[in-house]
Amino acid sequence: MNKLIQYVKDSWVEVTENVTWPKMAELQASSSLVLVASIIFALLVGLIDTAFHSGLDFYYNSIAK
Repeated sequence: MNKLIQYVKDSWVEVTENVTWPKMAELQASSSLVLVASIIFALLVGLIDTAFHSGLDFYYNSIAK
């Protein structure tokens, strides 16, 4: 149990004293970049999905006739 307590204490010291946290401006810039990239990726996936859906509908409708 003492090893666990020491591990938690050491982890806390590492996080509070040794980790270099980003400044708010860096955090906002990174978050904005991730948001924009996620939106672009979602739109791209949606476009590809729509293209496949339309293509498969066309293919299945041409077979059914």
